[in-house]
Amino acid sequence: MNDDDQPSHPARALAAKWGKHLAFDRRRSPHTVRAYVATAHRFLDFLGRHRGEEIGRFSLLNMHAADLRAFLADRRADGLGAASASREMSAVRGFLTFAAEDAGNLPQLPRTRAPKRPKTLPRPASPDDALALAEEAGEGSDGWIGARDLAILLLLYGSGLRVSEALGVRASALPLGQALRVTGKRNKTRVVPLLPAVREAVSAYVTQCPYPLKGDAPLFVGARGGPLSADLVRRAVRGARQRLGLPDSLTPHALRHSFATHLLGRGVDLRSLQELLGHASLSSTQIYTDVDAARLLDVYRHAHPRA
Repeated sequence: MNDDDQPSHPARALAAKWGKHLAFDRRRSPHTVRAYVATAHRFLDFLGRHRGEEIGRFSLLNMHAADLRAFLADRRADGLGAASASREMSAVRGFLTFAAEDAGNLPQLPRTRAPKRPKTLPRPASPDDALALAEEAGEGSDGWIGARDLAILLLLYGSGLRVSEALGVRASALPLGQALRVTGKRNKTRVVPLLPAVREAVSAYVTQCPYPLKGDAPLFVGARGGPLSADLVRRAVRGARQRLGLPDSLTPHALRHSFATHLLGRGVDLRSLQELLGHASLSSTQIYTDVDAARLLDVYRHAHPRA
């Protein structure tokens, strides 16, 4: 069924309505909305094949655990990994919850176990590697573009920002002080500290940038003066990483991980780190205790004569 036919189909119209709810009421990102709605349509396609009947919106109120398990098995057979399958099931459950509430019913979803996700830890860079990466990226391009790349990467490492948060900073934030208000996921704002080296790098970029940086315009702009793409930041990091011989795990987002791990290692408590990172829940921040423990164990193994 193509997209033009979907609004006339009650269940697919409900999926479109759910997408609007996610975007405007839940303030989810456009990428998340597209992914979740696509999952809803995949689920409807599967149910039609699985049950051998057309799936209407009220069919979604009569789900069984066997239906969800069969959908999960079908997706895993397509090669979907455990982490992706877990996200897919989360989207399906969200869609079914919305379907029940839209019909005026209390959601009563069958219990199913999500695939066990392998526990992975962020790989932080050492302070020397993080700074070397930023400086090399700054030297990899001439003039103001190099100054821009240096300023962005120092901001990621020095303040723990996501790439999207750094690119979302407006020129109205100038001149920078000792702290910066940023907008993170779900439009939540927080205040992050700015180190003197970060302020100096941003100031140097602003001085060299040939385009006016005023008002609501982006602080960091592309070569033609428009909004800067996150892909260009990743490309600059990839080039610098290769020239320095650093591991592929040292991505722009790894600089944020490094910020968190290094602060934790210096005694910052989890609640404060949660605020600095903009995590909605403390459980998201607690992974860094595992990162720090892994780092300490690695140091021990390399240093202890009996290790």
